Amino acid sequence: MTATRADGASALLPDPGRARTLDELTAALRSLKLWAGSPSYERITNQVNHAWRAAGRPAGEWTKRPTVVDCFKPGRRRLNADLVTAIVRALHPDEGYVHQWRQALRVLGGEAQAATVVRVQDRLPPDLAGFTGRASELDQLRHTLGHHRDTTGAMAVAAIEGMAGVGKTQLAVHAGHLLIRESRFDRTLFVNLRGFFPDPARPPADPAAVLDGFLRLLGVPAHQIPHDLSARTAAYRDRLTGTRTLIVLDNAADVDQVRPLLPEVPDCLALITSRRILSDLRPATRLVVDVFTEDEAVDYLARVVGRIPRGDDPDAAARITRRCGHLPLALDLTAGHMRATPGWTLTDHADRLDERHLQRRLETGVELALDLSYHHLPTDQRRLLRLLALHPGQDSDAYAAAALTGTGLDTTRKHLDHLCRDHLLQQSASGRYTLHDLVRAFAVTRAHDEVRPADRREALTRLFDHYLATAATAMNALHPAQAHLRPHVPPTGTPAPDLANPDSALAWLDIERPTLVTVAAHTAGHGWPSHTTRLSRILYRYFAGGHGSDAVTVHQHAHHAARHTGDVTEQAHALTDLGVAYLWVARYESAVEHLTTALHLFGQTGHGFGQARTHTNLGVAEQRLGHYRRAAAHFAQARTAHLRAGDQTGQARALSNLGDVEQRLGHYRRAARHLRQALALYRRSGDHAGEAVSLANLAEVDTRSGRYGAAAENLDRALVLFRQAGHRNGEAWALDGLGTLHRHLGQATEAARHHRQALTILQTTGVPPTPSPPRSAPGTSGPVPRPGSPAPTAPSTGTIGPATTTGRP
Repeated sequence: MTATRADGASALLPDPGRARTLDELTAALRSLKLWAGSPSYERITNQVNHAWRAAGRPAGEWTKRPTVVDCFKPGRRRLNADLVTAIVRALHPDEGYVHQWRQALRVLGGEAQAATVVRVQDRLPPDLAGFTGRASELDQLRHTLGHHRDTTGAMAVAAIEGMAGVGKTQLAVHAGHLLIRESRFDRTLFVNLRGFFPDPARPPADPAAVLDGFLRLLGVPAHQIPHDLSARTAAYRDRLTGTRTLIVLDNAADVDQVRPLLPEVPDCLALITSRRILSDLRPATRLVVDVFTEDEAVDYLARVVGRIPRGDDPDAAARITRRCGHLPLALDLTAGHMRATPGWTLTDHADRLDERHLQRRLETGVELALDLSYHHLPTDQRRLLRLLALHPGQDSDAYAAAALTGTGLDTTRKHLDHLCRDHLLQQSASGRYTLHDLVRAFAVTRAHDEVRPADRREALTRLFDHYLATAATAMNALHPAQAHLRPHVPPTGTPAPDLANPDSALAWLDIERPTLVTVAAHTAGHGWPSHTTRLSRILYRYFAGGHGSDAVTVHQHAHHAARHTGDVTEQAHALTDLGVAYLWVARYESAVEHLTTALHLFGQTGHGFGQARTHTNLGVAEQRLGHYRRAAAHFAQARTAHLRAGDQTGQARALSNLGDVEQRLGHYRRAARHLRQALALYRRSGDHAGEAVSLANLAEVDTRSGRYGAAAENLDRALVLFRQAGHRNGEAWALDGLGTLHRHLGQATEAARHHRQALTILQTTGVPPTPSPPRSAPGTSGPVPRPGSPAPTAPSTGTIGPATTTGRP
């Protein structure tokens, strides 16, 4: 990119996208500084702070000259992406160029993957018992929303802004519960956007990932969720139209993060909390929440601690609240300590806070309250708090906590309940536990100061073993026939949920999916590569159920981990998994690139099954790109490899794919020959699902060739088999094929009846009907089977079916 410098000369701007390491990126930043005329670091610092001040960032978050200088130094293990982006904008305020830097920072920092992991909910967290204060803010919110609805017919945005720990989330949740009780809304969406998460490895949530979760909660099937952000926003607003939905966007980072998540339809409200000013959103109301007044703080303290004798000092309660900075979070933490020390007076507690402040020279009420609460905890509960803060996920359950500590489930639950009562831990309505980001930052520091590195690693290893073993148990319950094809993971000895039932297994996987993706990322980058590769293999089939973006993230980390181990075969498998994941998200060129590399590595090791599997998936990728002759070549090689290995199912799948490509090329005799061979192999092995697939594809060839009687016979038989197997999508494909056949026969009424039946099924299952692709266009996309479990390959004219790929179990 060429741009004009401040001195009027034209010069080539450094390209951040070419950087492969943080050192290369800092070198590019130094080059940009030179390009901009080598302004002083003082000047850059002033420009950054001026921009942040204009954006409403509080003075406490402004940068200093030494911090700016550090961004230009080599040897950095981590960069502050927010600051570097601001520096780039100060040096060259072109938003397109700034975006290039932002993307480069996210890729090198691993944030692009981490940002896609987010948990969304269809309910509010529990309301705070005894909520007090904030009456004026609640009245303002009600009045403004009611006025806005009366005058415009729509409810758009309400922003609650304020410093950390001031009670923004509690106010938003309480307001939400009030609005629901007043029957203003009948549906809720809630998400923690992680705008200010203390762990740099957990960046603010990607709005595209949030929309993916919201759309699923709103009833959109996974295969109908668009990949593009703007398309997801449009689908989201379309789903919200005609509903009365409250959307709570908690802990927002900035305007750009929340803008795609706004409903912008009548009768829906986005209630946002943030530490930053969001004036650019033009909200219907903005509530700037400050700390309590002294009277409010004293009243709040009295409500949460109950009757405690005053003691000698009549000003004791006010002294306690002043030492807490009138901050709600600090008051909650202090109240937990006060309730746990019966016999103390308010004067005793005030004196103790004064002593702690003098001894530790703590600067804020939160630090003081946290320090006091922490030291009052029993040893086992302090240990649990420290270890919970090391958990890489956003939240966890009691089983994960038990794994971290190596204790029994009942004991762990008692400790968790105690931490919740002391306001050091928060429990959601679904029974999961999370830490306020200020509490997490405090506990992480304690963990690093008070727990030996070996003990921290041992605790995390128990945690990762727990997730690995429980995920394996869940997948074995869901897909027992392929258990022998997944890594064997023995029981860990720590408590685990009962997942013997497939429904409970699937529910656990759905709930823990964000955590499992985060664990895969963490283990890959922090010295547990075997956990990453095994977890990716265990979850492969689960991700095929509509979680393509998560599959890409996990298999990218698995590839990284496999490279770390130096195992070439494992690298090839990881690349193949990643290539198939790219197929699921319609990134066909990326799929071809990774699968080609995998094929080369399998060739080096002489891994026959790996080569066959990769040829099949390369064939599917080329088919979807419209490269049918290349696809046919790959399918033929896959067939040969499976033949050498004596794998009849693999041969049948390759022949079925080959037949599909040949009929797209107009080679109907070859197509029929391949499909009949596949049919014979499926029947010989007793694979009725594969038999149904081959019959449906063979019927397509018969229809195209004018053999209408044979086509009808094959479709009738396929329909019976699909129905016997309970395969609703296959049933729809067969019915659609019958509709196409009747159209060819000039029987419009019968054709319409079959097409309507197919459409009804597809609308129920969530697979969208797609027209037949022309022979020069890519094939259609769909679910992907594993070895021994072929996916239906639909007839290609007037039907909906995917090509058949192979992958892990």
